Amino acid sequence: MQARERLPAKGERILSLRGVSKRFGAVSALTDIELDVHAGEVVALVGDNGAGKSTLVKVLAGVHQPTEGAIEYMGRPVTLDTPAKALEMGIATVFQDLALCENLDVVANLFLGHELSPWRLDEVQMEVRAWTLLKELAARIPSVREPVASLSGGQRQTVAIARSLLLDPRIIMLDEPTAALGVAQTAEVLNLIDRVRDRGLGVIIISHNMEDVRAVADRIVVLRLGRNNGVFTAEASHQDLVAAITGATENSVTRRHERLQAGAGGTNP
Repeated sequence: MQARERLPAKGERILSLRGVSKRFGAVSALTDIELDVHAGEVVALVGDNGAGKSTLVKVLAGVHQPTEGAIEYMGRPVTLDTPAKALEMGIATVFQDLALCENLDVVANLFLGHELSPWRLDEVQMEVRAWTLLKELAARIPSVREPVASLSGGQRQTVAIARSLLLDPRIIMLDEPTAALGVAQTAEVLNLIDRVRDRGLGVIIISHNMEDVRAVADRIVVLRLGRNNGVFTAEASHQDLVAAITGATENSVTRRHERLQAGAGGTNP
């Protein structure tokens, strides 16, 4: 693996996309996408089904190559032509299926494919590194020798994120990290995302849950029909976000908001 780029200072731009488009034959999945990711920030990608979120993540993960546009990483133009190239550069992805082996324990999953001394596994050193990383993340894992099959959904997400951090990335992308999790497990994962940001990494999350997005995101990037359709802060109103996602300023959320405002106004003297 090539030498990793220097650790960027907090707030420094790590990744920049300009005019990125992706076509599959006659179908345009992405058109003129602009996106910046800085060290120590969480950027949420939101949008309806078919908005282009997954395609964009796969472009950044090296699965798809853009048809047009430029990608800069640490201030230099780059070509992410394979997933291995993206990982070497420091862009790690945790997809929604997590890709964990349920019959193996936490240590084996963390180091799967990247075992220390592969010709003779150093189990002690691997266990120490696993405990150290999980402790740094304040992860609630009962034992690193626990089979993944016995862990909760939130704990499995933690293992998947920790595995990506062992590769010393500069950016980590999380695809629906809180999908199908309960309230307590969701809080656990959101706290983990905060701690990853505190380590100085750039974090990109895809989520349909606006409450989760507001809880951790520094910026919310809306995609609609494969195009940029607004950049918001976590303080943006729910109706503004829904309007950007759906492309309609008149919808059930805005109508309910207007009714509530009208009712509140009517009670005032």
